[in-house]
Amino acid sequence: MATTAHNTNKNTTINIRAQNSQRDLIDRAARLTGKTRSEFILDSACEKAKGVILDQTFFALDDAQYERFLEILDEPTSPNTALANLLSKSAPWD
Repeated sequence: MATTAHNTNKNTTINIRAQNSQRDLIDRAARLTGKTRSEFILDSACEKAKGVILDQTFFALDDAQYERFLEILDEPTSPNTALANLLSKSAPWD
């Protein structure tokens, strides 16, 4: 598994403060996986970041749900007076 932590072109430093108990826990887990503390922290943070991004951008549908989703996208829009009113107003920064 190639991750950022194993990239030989490292050009950014990330500093964090932790409690001794947190450091000890991370060190123990890092040893169990054969990684350095930095590798373990960076790999873990990147995996968590990917999960957060995927949770916000990806959703899975079965075949029937996907077909219904496509039908909804193809349906003509209905009038939306609240949206029309909002879009007719000037932005607060204008």
